[in-house]
Formats: sequence, C-alpha cells, structure tokens
Amino acid sequence: MTHRIPFVVTSTRAAAAVALASLAATATGTAHAADPYPNHPIRMIVPFGTGSATDILARILSQKLSDAGIQLVVENRPGAGGSIGTSVLAKAPADGYTLALVSAGHAINATLYPKLPYDTVKDFSAVSLVASIPNVLVVDAASPYKSVKDLLAAASAKPGTINFASAGTGSSTHLSGELLKSLGKVDIVHVPYKGTGEALTDVMAGRVQLMLAPTVSAVPFVEQGRLRALGVTTEKRAAALPNVPTLAEAGVPNYAFDSWFGILAPAGTPRDVIKRLNTEVIKALALPDVKEKLLTLGAEATPSTPEAFDTFIASEVTKLAPVVRQSGASASN
Repeated sequence: MTHRIPFVVTSTRAAAAVALASLAATATGTAHAADPYPNHPIRMIVPFGTGSATDILARILSQKLSDAGIQLVVENRPGAGGSIGTSVLAKAPADGYTLALVSAGHAINATLYPKLPYDTVKDFSAVSLVASIPNVLVVDAASPYKSVKDLLAAASAKPGTINFASAGTGSSTHLSGELLKSLGKVDIVHVPYKGTGEALTDVMAGRVQLMLAPTVSAVPFVEQGRLRALGVTTEKRAAALPNVPTLAEAGVPNYAFDSWFGILAPAGTPRDVIKRLNTEVIKALALPDVKEKLLTLGAEATPSTPEAFDTFIASEVTKLAPVVRQSGASASN
C-alpha cells in the first residue's frame, strides 16, 4: 500500500486540477457567450465617397450611436455606383460587426448592372430605413443658367455639349440626371465620379455644368453662395429650400424622384442583433437635434422595422426596373 499511496494522491490531485481547469474553461466560455452585443467597434461601410449623402448620414448616426455605447467606424468604399462597397458587405461575416448604409442606388443597380456579385434582396438583412432625401439640380454660382428653362433651352440648342455629374453610375444622382434627359427631351452627357463630394467640386469649378445632388450635400454650398439651386426632384418643395421650385414646376412635366437611405447587414445576421441595431437606430433618429439637423439639410427621418425595409427593397427593385430601362441609363454611360 505504501507504494500505492503516492500514486493515489497524485492521481487525485491531477483529477482535481483537470476538473478545475474544465470548470474554468466552461465559465470562460459562458462569459464569452454572455458578452453583450456589441463588445467591439462595428464597421459601417459607406459605398460612396466623403461628402456624399450616405457619408453624411452615416457620420450623424455614428456619433449618436456611439453616445449609446455602440461604436461605429465609418469606412468609405466608393465605386461602381455603390456596388463595390455593397459587395464587401455581402461577403462579410453575418455577426453584426459589418453594416452598410445604402441608398436607392442599391435597388437601381439590380437592373443597371447585369452581373452583380450579389443578390440585391437575398444576400442582405435589413436593419432600418434611415431617411428620405430630395436631389436638387445645382449649377455653379457663376453659371449663365438662372433657371431650369434656361438650361433646357441651351441643351436643346446645342445637343451633347452640356454635361451632368453624378456620384457614380447607378447612383440616384445618375438616374435623376437620366430622367431629366428623358423627360426634358434634351441630350446631356453623363460624367460619373466616385462620390458626390468630387462631383460637386467640379461643378463649382465649372468643369461640369450641373448635378442633381442630394440636398444634404448641396444645401451648405447653396447657402454659401457657391452653387445655384434651380429645382428639386420631389413632388413637393424641399423644406431646406422653400424658394426653389420642383422640377415639374420649373418646366419638366411629370418629373418626380425621391432618394432613400437605409442600413443593411449580411444575410443570416442573428435576429436579436438586428433587433438591437434597429432599436438604437430608431432612438437616434428620434433625437430632437438629429431631426433638426436632417431637416436643415433637406432630409426627413424615415425609420422602419427590419421586415418593412426588407419588403420595401424588393418593391423598389421592381418599381425602379422599368424607370431605369426607360431612362436609357446603363452601366456604361
């Protein structure tokens, strides 16, 4: 027995050590499983450049969600009408740590680009709609065009000599310009940029004659006297530009276009994560200072349930498909 005692004691200690280690591992695993979401920063992809409407909205939300304990890191991934950044989102892990703020261009691209590397509806989980924003037709403050009628007359007199800038092929700014071209019965030339900021810079420099830009991006320059606003794309006048007529009022009958913005996650993101994000986004958009900021920029907060936004995207793809085709817009123009 004396030879076996050390063996028994050693084995008991070893078993106890193993049990304690197992218990610790289980406790650690349980702690990790119980870690509240989010426990590290969330990447918010903006598929357009700095100064774009999506960028401005993302940064407003980023600040307010950070105040609520959800840290968002905005990452601009511009190009191909927003499809480059959206493709990054589609391939990201469905863990709630990669999101994207997309625009109406997301639905437009489904028709405009025949070979997208993702399914516009099936590869994403909606979080919430964020805002609705009119576009406004702007020209350089020194431009000879004082009204929409002046612009259309000049374009009719010299077809193909007036250019319009956009935030990229497939963006709402592109489709807005194509609709002006179609409904105004003029031949104006599309010049795509990688973002609204770059496009507006060239409008103000006189390198391109006009742009139908989101009010959130254009209004500050209009107020500074660097751009002249000729007309808004919506059926009603924009609150931020009450003295600027709608394009329909200004001489383009039946013109109406409204751009929307919302947050997406990769398909398969856990529903409790989607719900938490939706709740916080809705809270942020209800804050008085956020609502006031959006209104001064011509935007209207339009929060929704995830389910409603999912349904809305599918309906927008269907609704905008014939508009895209009738406008003559394509990924090559």
